[in-house]
Amino acid sequence: MKAIIYSVRKDEKELLTKTNAGKHELVWQISSLKNETVNYAAGCEAVVVFTGDEVSCSVIIKLAQLGVKYLLTRSSGTDHIDFEAAKQHRILIKNIPGYAPHAVAEHTLALALALSRHLIEANRNCRNYDFSLSGLTGFNLHEKTVGIIGFGRIGKITARVFRGLGCKVIVYDNQPPSAYSGIKLVSFEDLLSKSDIISLHIPLNDETLHIISEEKIRLMKDGVMLINTARGGLVDTRAVLAALDTSKIGYYGTDVYEFERGLFFEDHETDQVRDVILSTLMNHRNVLVTPHQAFLTIEALKEIAFETIKGLDEWEEVAKPTRISSDFDFSPKL
Repeated sequence: MKAIIYSVRKDEKELLTKTNAGKHELVWQISSLKNETVNYAAGCEAVVVFTGDEVSCSVIIKLAQLGVKYLLTRSSGTDHIDFEAAKQHRILIKNIPGYAPHAVAEHTLALALALSRHLIEANRNCRNYDFSLSGLTGFNLHEKTVGIIGFGRIGKITARVFRGLGCKVIVYDNQPPSAYSGIKLVSFEDLLSKSDIISLHIPLNDETLHIISEEKIRLMKDGVMLINTARGGLVDTRAVLAALDTSKIGYYGTDVYEFERGLFFEDHETDQVRDVILSTLMNHRNVLVTPHQAFLTIEALKEIAFETIKGLDEWEEVAKPTRISSDFDFSPKL
């Protein structure tokens, strides 16, 4: 099968090449998928994308016109894909659920620890030979209440990580498990009002867009720490900025950004005009932003490469004997 892989990085290319072992004809494209680059997929049966790629209705129409039949995203999240358009134009979709739960959970903890102990500021001071302790007083995570919003694979591991530090963990999930040892399930409002640290681990969809809003922030403890390693659109960034200004939110650690498309995964250091909201956010002392790297471990990359090639293998087998039936399920596995 001939497949084009958009937004590919050098480390990914090496792992995908090794995993592929010559089975499929892979076309490498460092550019992201968008209307301006969609024609690069000409002659390919499959397109492989990442979360920063634009898989909108207009892009899907063009892909279908080029003869593309399959689309795989190297992510568990699928909010960048227009499913209705894909179904209408008979393009099958796969995602890669659950490939990096430990990586994301550990990054969540890293953000919390770095913020609680002012590690970034301390390192910056030391590099300038300022070894004073002024302004570096932090707080223990031990015995703090950590609220986990979303109790899927990542949420469960994140809960275990924080419990290992002696934290009290409470959980909100709209489809809670019947039982989970040592974890207290609470309402969304109770979680917001009782948590010292709140961590987001849910997908982005119409129901979860801006789940952290001005109204919900008012329910939180004064000085709360908010961590987001899920999706930027879960948080109303302007509301968070306002809450940081009043110290209602005391600490904000995020690996994602509401308006990150076209910004994250690329070097914009020389840009003359920069994102005003993001720049304002990062100017706050108790804010730590990372560039959507929570998944980025060698173990996770190996799993992504394996599942990507596996997906192409499966499609090649399906394509051999029969045509796609009209009642085929075009939805990815969640």
